[in-house]
Amino acid sequence: MKNFININSKINEFNKVINISSDKSISIRCILLASQAIGVSKIYNILESDDVMNAFKAIKKLGIDYKRKKNHYKIYGLGINGYHTNKKLSINAGNSGTLARLILGLLINCKNGITLFGDKSLSKRDFSRVTNPLRLFGANIESDNKKLPVKISGSEFLRPISYFEKLGSAQCKSAVMLAALKCPGITRIKAVKSRNHTELLFRNLKIPIKVFKKKRFDLIEVNGLKNFKGFEYVVPGDISSCSFFLVLTLLSEKSKMLIKNVNVNDTRTGIIKILNKMNANIKLINKKKYKGESVADILVKSKKNLKGINCSSKLNSSAIDEFLIIFLVASKAKGISSFYNLSELNKKESPRLDIAVKILKKIGVKIIRKKDNLKIFGDPELKLKGKYIIKNFRKDHRVVMMSCIAALTLGGKWKISDKNSVNTSFPNFFKIIKSVGARIH
Repeated sequence: MKNFININSKINEFNKVINISSDKSISIRCILLASQAIGVSKIYNILESDDVMNAFKAIKKLGIDYKRKKNHYKIYGLGINGYHTNKKLSINAGNSGTLARLILGLLINCKNGITLFGDKSLSKRDFSRVTNPLRLFGANIESDNKKLPVKISGSEFLRPISYFEKLGSAQCKSAVMLAALKCPGITRIKAVKSRNHTELLFRNLKIPIKVFKKKRFDLIEVNGLKNFKGFEYVVPGDISSCSFFLVLTLLSEKSKMLIKNVNVNDTRTGIIKILNKMNANIKLINKKKYKGESVADILVKSKKNLKGINCSSKLNSSAIDEFLIIFLVASKAKGISSFYNLSELNKKESPRLDIAVKILKKIGVKIIRKKDNLKIFGDPELKLKGKYIIKNFRKDHRVVMMSCIAALTLGGKWKISDKNSVNTSFPNFFKIIKSVGARIH
């Protein structure tokens, strides 16, 4: 029973200033790129979650040393051909799709066969979206049913490719970009728009890259076999972690919160755009640029007269990790909210679209689902008094956090399983939420 969280009362009004956990996507990218740099890299404010720690363990197995200092990590890179793979290795990506997909791109020139595996949840996800383009480079890849475990052995005859990334997946795009570092010539990628952290890091590290922005696509060129130097980076706060506190404040009474130093990259702020279209009161203040990324403090206040939204699927990629919590807001908004083309949600750590529908129906929200489209009939007076048990069979961290926010803003008595899954992305979640005044045990 220790892995359950119990919430039996709504949160009281609050006025708080908080710092949020560091950005997971950038933390993992910094570790992997530092492992490919020549010399020492210093990464400050890195997220110490399970996913990120698995990235450190992975580069250690590949012969890259690192040290934890008082306020940063030092990573001792050996260049783009610096991985030591003189014997067969196995690498555990745990629950991290970001780590698993990106590191495959860096392994396309490694000999002796490396086996990549993950936990039960990650092992159910489709990896053909990455293995297919990596085979085009010349890598030898073996996989059953397009899923983990994947065995990859590099080739001495790698070649640049031209590839069309149609899914709007930053993980797939980044895997191809990282693979491009390993082979001669120019790799060209036509990619549906998605988060661009890898492009910004490449540019900041002076890795030869060109990005041509079109209306619906980005055209990316990476010139391979170019070494780059170690670097310093301060990781900003994570907008995905921030989203739970945005909604906690928005749906609470007479409350206000300032969330400091959050990454507000335009490819990640779909949740803010969507919630403000729903009549939320969310403002970015003290906005600045840091190595290409936009960083700001976010001010959010309670709002009673939220309204439904006809949400364009163009916003999907910039809010893909936040839809669970957005659906919760739609449940309290006046009118009907419509969402479209949500198939990618069922390809995350769990089938999130299926789970969201199940949880919202359990708490009495009217929903109409047609394939990957969703209509949510909001009720501004939605208040709960019953008992709700959430069994998180796939141990999805975002399902746990969304359920906690529902309990704290809607009421009722909740028992939520697999609380430890938050360690995947947001190990300080419960500490911060208690500091705001939540009574949980």
